[in-house]
Amino acid sequence: MANFTLTRLARRLAASAAIALLACLGSMAAGPAAAAAPFEDTMAQRTLACTACHGPQGRAAPDGYYPRLAGKPAGYLYNQLVNFREGRRHYGLMTQLIAPLSDAYLLEMAQYFSSLDVPYPAPLASTAPAEVLRRGQQLAMQGDAGRQVPACVQCHGQAMTGVAPNIPGLLGLPRDYLNSQLGAWKAGQRRAHAPDCMKDVVSRLSLEDINAVASWVAAQPLPANTHPANALPALAPGAAAINCGSAPLPDAGLARARP
Repeated sequence: MANFTLTRLARRLAASAAIALLACLGSMAAGPAAAAAPFEDTMAQRTLACTACHGPQGRAAPDGYYPRLAGKPAGYLYNQLVNFREGRRHYGLMTQLIAPLSDAYLLEMAQYFSSLDVPYPAPLASTAPAEVLRRGQQLAMQGDAGRQVPACVQCHGQAMTGVAPNIPGLLGLPRDYLNSQLGAWKAGQRRAHAPDCMKDVVSRLSLEDINAVASWVAAQPLPANTHPANALPALAPGAAAINCGSAPLPDAGLARARP
C-alpha cells in the first residue's frame, strides 16, 4: 500500500507554507540594515523569492518537498508557472507569487532556471522491498501493455533526464515528491493543458503502482550527462506515441523553446 494520503499532503503543504511565511517575516524583522542591501537588477536577484523555497540556484530544498528547478527544460518550467497561475496546479503561495506576472516574464524566469547548470545531489538508498522496486522498474522501463500504460522512459527520455523543450526529468526527485505529484494527478488536484496525457496515464495506475515507480525512480543514480535529451527516444515495438498539451509560448519566446 502506498504510504501517502491527500490529508498528509495537505498537512505538509500547510507546514511548508508556515515555514516560508516565518522566513519572510524573519527577514523583514532584520530591520533597515537588511533592507539597505544593494539591489542588482538581475534575474538571479529577482528570483530570490523562488529560491527561498526551491533552494539556492533552484537546486531543490533539503526537505524533499520543493522540487529542483535548475536545468529543467524551459518549456516545462514555463508550462508549470502558467498552470499554477491559471489554477491547474494548486498551491496558494505559488499562485499569489506569480499571479501579477505576464507570460513573457514567466518565460524569462523559466529560461533563467533552465540555464543553470549545477550538480544534482546523490540519490538516497531506497528502503522499499525488492518486489516493490522490481515492479517500479518494470513500469518505468517497459510500462504495462495490458493496461495501456506506457513506460516512463518513452516520454521522459531513456536516461529519464527529460526531453527539451517541454518534458521534465524524473531523476533527482525524492520519492515523497514523486508520490505526491502522481497522487495529485490521480486525485484530480493537478491538471495540464489538454490533452492531459499524465492524467490519462496515472488513471490506469493503482496507488501501489505509483509508490513502486516513485520508490524505484528516486533511488536511481544520475548519469554522467544530466542534461535533457534533444529528442524523444524511438518507440518500442508495439508502443503508441502520446500527445500531450502544453501552454502556448508568448511571441517573445525563443523558437527552440516552442512546443
